[in-house]
Amino acid sequence: MKVVAVANQKGGVGKTTTSVNLAASLAAMGRRVLLIDLDPQGNATMSSGVDKHEAEATAYDLLVDQRPISEVVVPAAANGFWLVPANRNLTAAEVELLNVQNRERRLTEALLNAEGFDLVLIDCPPSLSMLTVNAFVAAQSVIITMQCEYFALEGLSALLNTIRRIADTVNPDLEIEGILRTMYDPRNSLTGEVSSQLHKHFGDLVYRTVIPRNVRLAEAPSHGLPALHYDRYSSGARAYAALAGEFVKRQKPTAA
Repeated sequence: MKVVAVANQKGGVGKTTTSVNLAASLAAMGRRVLLIDLDPQGNATMSSGVDKHEAEATAYDLLVDQRPISEVVVPAAANGFWLVPANRNLTAAEVELLNVQNRERRLTEALLNAEGFDLVLIDCPPSLSMLTVNAFVAAQSVIITMQCEYFALEGLSALLNTIRRIADTVNPDLEIEGILRTMYDPRNSLTGEVSSQLHKHFGDLVYRTVIPRNVRLAEAPSHGLPALHYDRYSSGARAYAALAGEFVKRQKPTAA
């Protein structure tokens, strides 16, 4: 079972959109996928067709009360994957975990009993919090989503430093899975400049697939659906299907 965190310390860069749509696209390819919503906003939960206000158990119960993951997971049945939901209760986890021993390993311990999944995707909050640290300690790799904008490289540098510190101190197996360019507009000259810088510094870590700005992709969450099931022929749905294919291909050397 591979555990991958989807992260960026900046909000609004397609992190949750990527978590939900990649989960659905990989599930459509026959993978058994678990999506863990670690953002108290609960956007991944709602985008997966699960009402965050009605959730009987959430990531809060998993981390703070240490309820078995089998009691927290719910099916996002129409979308083909499973979900650990989140809502505002998760905000309290930050405070309640402060005085807990091995607090940064709560998610790691919970996933020891997660059976039957090929892949776990973790939608991280847009900040370096104890929730994000839990995700990075539990994961083998991180997918970084980013827009090709002026301050993006500066934010990326800060995130890479965070990942490096976690790898140096707590989780030596942690690495970058890939860097994904989102809300991509090839007509914008700055987009091309930032893309060139990414390729120059990170080479093959940058996914060939780019996620375009797409109205159908933006509409899908309000229907509780990933783009694949909302409009499978949209450019957004096709892009995430391509990303899923690229993601799977990257796993082959590891499997060998």
